[in-house]
Amino acid sequence: MTPDAMIQAALEVAEEGLARGEMPIGAVVEMGGQIIASAYTQDRAQGRRLVHADLLAMIAADQALGWRPRAHRLRLAVNLEPCLMCLGAAMALKVDEVFFGLESPADGSSGIAAAWPPSPDLPWYVPPSMTGGIRRAEVQDQFRRYCERSEDSGFRRWARTLTELP
Repeated sequence: MTPDAMIQAALEVAEEGLARGEMPIGAVVEMGGQIIASAYTQDRAQGRRLVHADLLAMIAADQALGWRPRAHRLRLAVNLEPCLMCLGAAMALKVDEVFFGLESPADGSSGIAAAWPPSPDLPWYVPPSMTGGIRRAEVQDQFRRYCERSEDSGFRRWARTLTELP
């Protein structure tokens, strides 16, 4: 599955969330050309904070995979750059590659991933490679539509900053 196709799938999942009044953030986990898990952010539905799309998708993938050996690389696609919490989850799950659409300057983790120092004590605990900017304009459009529909809140004010990125 191409990174573009994976981001397209994440955009579709984000649309599901947007239709349910959530922020339009969607994620898919892919292995061997198949999407094995997907989720959208569920802050409103669950009334909790730690329900990011990428984290929920990785939890579902972890439940599906368990400890069994993997024949293929594990890849994550999110329409918005993962935060530090979700980067840590990706490292623990041993995600090999992350693709995202729109950067998130306030809380994105790609810069941290790029500068992560390897440790001889945990040689397997390394950040995945991260590639952004895939279908970026479509992600910005999703956030514009979210801002038009949602009530004034901290989330909407933050989302507005994403729509104003050059």
